[in-house]
Amino acid sequence: MNATGCSSIYGGNLPTTPYAKRFDGRGPAWSNSLFEDNAEYGLGMRLATNKFKGYALELVDKVAAANCIDKALADEIKAGMGNQVEQAGIELQRGRIEKLKAACQKSDCADCKQLLTVADYLVEKSVWIVGGDGWAYDIGYGGLDHVLASGENVNVLVLDTEVYSNTGGQMSKSTPRGAVAQFAAGGKRMAKKDLGAIAMSYGGIYVACIAIGADPNQAVKAFIEAESYNGPSLILAYSHCIAHGIDMSTGYNEQKKAVACGHWPLYRFDPRLAAEGKNPLQLDSKEPTMDYAEYAYGQNRYRTLKQSKPEVAAILMDQARKDSQKRLDNLKKLSQL
Repeated sequence: MNATGCSSIYGGNLPTTPYAKRFDGRGPAWSNSLFEDNAEYGLGMRLATNKFKGYALELVDKVAAANCIDKALADEIKAGMGNQVEQAGIELQRGRIEKLKAACQKSDCADCKQLLTVADYLVEKSVWIVGGDGWAYDIGYGGLDHVLASGENVNVLVLDTEVYSNTGGQMSKSTPRGAVAQFAAGGKRMAKKDLGAIAMSYGGIYVACIAIGADPNQAVKAFIEAESYNGPSLILAYSHCIAHGIDMSTGYNEQKKAVACGHWPLYRFDPRLAAEGKNPLQLDSKEPTMDYAEYAYGQNRYRTLKQSKPEVAAILMDQARKDSQKRLDNLKKLSQL
């Protein structure tokens, strides 16, 4: 599920698309939702998938009882339902479902015909809800909070450009203090909303903050952990943007700077560790090695205010540096509990 925005423009701009099928024809099903209800739309997909799965299991029992399929195959399918955390388990289940469909196609049983329409739901489906910070932090935040608090097994990926990129560069609640954007021509006066901290406060949501240009290994770990977590997960991904006023060919370097100055701390919060008596928060960033201003003034969104109102820029830059340090200090304390 993809909220309308930059990601849907480059994700659904046919005939080109970044989403591809495998050698056997299997692959993702992509859908574009309205900007304001992306999270709810994704939750609906999750609930519908669960319902079809439950119905398929009922039909498996019926056709097995009617001797339309081998009872041993039915037992294997039901046992395999709980062994699909890793790809190997999913592939084994797909093999069983192919056998199930082949048996059902040979039968004139009405339940077998019905089972053919929902049999593929016996293979685990992964639901990812994708959108930008304008959706997640702002217009769609109420729905996102509701979906994360539902406890359902959905994955949320927020491509955080810290501005409404697709609609012309308006300020969002993710915009950092001191950055210039539409509706914040004199520099944003409030601190950036900490969506990760809000989600972690629930205790039962997997949360990760990543920057693939700074640490690709940490990003891959986060995606693997989020996918395997049987509950809601939230990944916040630093996304460089032309609205930042940078040379887009150096985007990964900007990501490295954002992490190096402490503006974008990398971490993973896994509730499963708390269940084992361990600290669920892993801080993956090192101590800052770059001054915040060095990172910020490399981008036009900060630099223009310094040029037009240097005194205001200096005040906001100092406050932004303190915002960053405060957030990092809080993460340190939580990771050491």
